[in-house]
Amino acid sequence: MARISVVRVRPGAVHGRRDWSRWAARWARARWALLTTGAHRDRGMSTAEYAVGTIAACAFAALLFKVVTSSEVQQMITALINRALTVAG
Repeated sequence: MARISVVRVRPGAVHGRRDWSRWAARWARARWALLTTGAHRDRGMSTAEYAVGTIAACAFAALLFKVVTSSEVQQMITALINRALTVAG
């Protein structure tokens, strides 16, 4: 009597390419779910962060305005423009 050997294979393991595409699709879905629902979902600023950012921008603008309107900086800018016009003309 001939002996028959039976190999047990998990379902779907026989078809390599189809299993790969299923695995890839499953991985992509899991990765997308992680990216859209995990800790990375908070990508914007809250109201308090907007307020702090706005105040910092205004303070920097005021400082820059003070520096640019000072007499020393105005003299340097005027000299630079005069030199550029003299070289060009």
